[in-house]
Formats: sequence, structure tokens, C-alpha cells
Amino acid sequence: MEQADRRVLVALSGGVDSAVCVQLLREAGYEVAALVLRFSDAHENAVAAAQAAADQLGVPLTVRDCADDFRRKVIAPFCADYCAGRTPNPCLICNPLVKFHLLCEVADELGIFWVASGHYARIARQGDFYFPRRAVSEARDQSYMLYRLPQSVLRRLLLPVGEYEKPEIRARAAAAGLAAADAPDSQEICFIPDGDYAGYIERAGYHAAAGRFIAPDGTPLGPHKGVLRYTVGQRRGLGIALGRPVFVRRILPNGDILLGEAGEEFYAAVSLSDLVEHGGGLQVGGQYTVKIRSAAKPAPCRVLQRTAGGLLLGFDEPVRAPAPGQAAVLYQDGLVVGGGPIDEIYSQLPDPV
Repeated sequence: MEQADRRVLVALSGGVDSAVCVQLLREAGYEVAALVLRFSDAHENAVAAAQAAADQLGVPLTVRDCADDFRRKVIAPFCADYCAGRTPNPCLICNPLVKFHLLCEVADELGIFWVASGHYARIARQGDFYFPRRAVSEARDQSYMLYRLPQSVLRRLLLPVGEYEKPEIRARAAAAGLAAADAPDSQEICFIPDGDYAGYIERAGYHAAAGRFIAPDGTPLGPHKGVLRYTVGQRRGLGIALGRPVFVRRILPNGDILLGEAGEEFYAAVSLSDLVEHGGGLQVGGQYTVKIRSAAKPAPCRVLQRTAGGLLLGFDEPVRAPAPGQAAVLYQDGLVVGGGPIDEIYSQLPDPV
């Protein structure tokens, strides 16, 4: 396979973004084939929508069932993390281990070099390294979701939708008469369409740690409903009446949940594990911007020290409610240069180790 090959395999979901991705690649002179992945029983409608889109677009579609891989590599860790009081993002697990891994695998089987998706992001090359890059659309940017993709994927990945704003994508779909033009954006976890992740985890046979709410002054307040129903920074749905607003400040390993007063939800530093780095690597003392969740605004930060497989990250100004299990993704000049899951959160800068 040669990089000059003008064939590309597109991850097709049946939504407007991946459908217009096909359109844009064709306009750029590519010969397009498509792939849809059946991740779980909840994806039957998505597979049908992808088939309808492929038929309308006139592209050959491969359907690949990956339910076993998805259950083992994505669903099981997701459930276990929630039961341990963490707040995982399943897309960050799925993208490198399942979705883009299989996209490249099927492309190889078909003798195709290039792969593509409808993500709102771009790819940049600097020297021998490839980086996820922020999309033109700041509101839609999904580069955060791609931070764990390896160089072997980034070097062959095309992201044409990242050059446009969402209204432009919908307008292109409408002008082409695509059935997906008015398809709603997906908001929920794809394998939990009703959004009841706690119920899903319990029905899957997982059991969350029980424990007590602990008031800001250290007073036990009685049992909660299981740590999987709470996340750091949460204010609503606590069922606690103290006569003033409180929030989840920390979830302890024993299952107890520490509550905080308004104003105490800001943290000065986080530690990361399972670190991914692109390019020359993250430098101690280096200044970056960081997103602590996919929808968060970038915040200035610096690398305080490296740890075994991770690093300690300090914020220039305290940030609200970084949650263990979410990822902190670092940027420099609009490029994703690294990141990792948040392990620990610190109200004050910790002493150097």
C-alpha cells in the first residue's frame, strides 16, 4: 500500500458528520468505502442507519461485529471504574482499542491505506510526528477524544469535517439531499441509549462500594446510594439537606463521599497515569493548556514533575472539579501533545516527591 493511494475507508455511523465526510473525500478525489461497527445490541439502529447512508451515497459498506471486544475492552472497565468511584469516558477507551484499531485492520484487509472519520478535529504533522489538532469549530472540537490514538493511526487518518463549522456540514448534507441532514446529534453514551448508566451497570451485575456522606466538618450524615451514582463536583441529586449548597468533593476508597462547601470545588493540581505523549514528549516546567473533560474550556497549566508512567500537573489558576477517571489532555499551539487519566486531585500544590 502506498500513501499516494487515493482510496479511503470511512467509519460510517449513519449520522450527518460521517455522511458528509464521505462527500468531502469524494470531492477531494478519493475513492471511498465505508465501515460500520456493531458494538452492542444497542447499535442495531446505528448499523441500519449506516447501511441506509451507504446506499444513498453509493459506497460499499462493510459491517463488522465487535461486540465481544467492546464488552471486554470498553464496557467492563467502564463499569468497574464507576463502581470504584471514578468517572470514566468510554470513548477514550474505545477509540484506540476498538474503533480506530478495527478501522485500520479492515482497511488493511481491503488493501486501503487511508482511513477517515467524521470527528471534528484535524491532523497536523511536524517532522516525523503526527498530532491531533483542534478543529476549526471551537464549539464542536473533538480532538480531546483522539488523544490516545497511536502514531500508526494518526499517520493515515483523514478528518475532513474538522475544517468546517457544524451548520456548514448540515447545509452540505441538505444540499445533497442526504437523509442524515437533520439527524440529531448523539448526546448519550452509545451503549446506554436511555442515559441510565447506573441502572445499566447494576443490571450488568456490578456492585458499587457503599458508604456514607461526610459533611464538610467531618460529621457522618448517613448512607448514600452507591458511589457509581456520584461524581466529583456534583451538586444535584445528593438528597442532603444542610440548609446550604454542598457538592461532592472527593470519593474515598472505602466508599465514603466527602462533601464540600461552595468555593471548595476548585483544585490546584492533578496527577495523571497511563500517560500518552506525542512528539518530543512533555517537559517538566513546560507550559501547556489542558482540558480536564471533553467539554471543558482549556486552562493554562505546567508540568510539575514526572512520575512512574505519569506526571503531576499544576494549574495556573485552580480549576473546577477535575474528576478521577476523566482524562486531562494537554495542548500546545492547538496540537494535542499528551494526556492521561486523572488519578488524584489536590486542593493545594503537593510537595515534590
